[in-house]
Amino acid sequence: MVISMFGIEFVPNMEVNKLVEYCVLAEDNEFKAVWITDHYNNRNVYATLAMVAAKTSSIKLGPGVTNPYHIHPTLTASAISTINEISNGRAMLGIGAGDRTTLEKLGISWTRPLKYIEESVTVIRDLIEGKSVTYDGDVIKIQGAKLDFKTGTIPIYIGAQGPKMLELAGKIGDGVLVNASHPRDFEFAVSQIKKGVEKSGKTEFDVVAYTCMSVDENSEKAKNSAKIVVAFIVAGSPDTVFERHKIPLEDVENVRKALNNAFTKGDWPGVGKAVTEDMLEAFSIAGSPSEVLEKIAELRKIGVTQVVAGSPIGPKKKDAIKTIGSEIIPNL
Repeated sequence: MVISMFGIEFVPNMEVNKLVEYCVLAEDNEFKAVWITDHYNNRNVYATLAMVAAKTSSIKLGPGVTNPYHIHPTLTASAISTINEISNGRAMLGIGAGDRTTLEKLGISWTRPLKYIEESVTVIRDLIEGKSVTYDGDVIKIQGAKLDFKTGTIPIYIGAQGPKMLELAGKIGDGVLVNASHPRDFEFAVSQIKKGVEKSGKTEFDVVAYTCMSVDENSEKAKNSAKIVVAFIVAGSPDTVFERHKIPLEDVENVRKALNNAFTKGDWPGVGKAVTEDMLEAFSIAGSPSEVLEKIAELRKIGVTQVVAGSPIGPKKKDAIKTIGSEIIPNL
């Protein structure tokens, strides 16, 4: 198995022009894909992607990931098709079930996620292909929708974590975005994905490790930089994941308490202290370039075909992007 692409993720919680600079830098350093997260409280993902598309020439780009609850599938089809046109055919679509807590804060009921994804992907794909869509699904109902423009094929990647969503992704997607960093998690994920791929009869499928990555020539600095992101991953993970990695629940509770203190008292250094080495190992790919390469090699053996460098990327983003471009991507 080879790594077909090395991607990068950015959160549009910064000025768009600054984010575009990072994307241009990533393209210049041989990254092949850029994913922009989609959260209502950040800059709009499609406006941001349009700016990125206008300033780049070869890197693939898309939302990583949107969801069908707060954006209707017809609007997603129109938006991503527009990005495909602006970028001359470089668009990708990442779609998932979204974050239940965030959606419920917006008054949106997070129900039947498998059905929402399955039916939304069907509708979006048909609209992108220029078809007139009348669809009477369990959760999506459309009476004669059609885009009045067509911009070409757009691969659809499904964000998935649980066994049923992973299997569905293998069945109906062109790829899957798995928010994980450790071989143990991908052994589980790939086994589920294969069930869906076998049902679909596809011969090609992209398994993407959507990782918490931190790279620096100084391994300790890289790992320290990843600790806050790892803490948030720990706080939101189910107990089954901790069992898989043999992480004591007492240590998990310490991280959750530390995060609470950080939000209420501003004690962010305490969060870093609460994150253990086992947590860093389980939930990030952090360290020197050689350490990162070693961990990616382990993922490749299991079946990962694309790696995405997610937050924090490194202690200093620009330096980390250049280091990945010069010392990691050429050695894959």
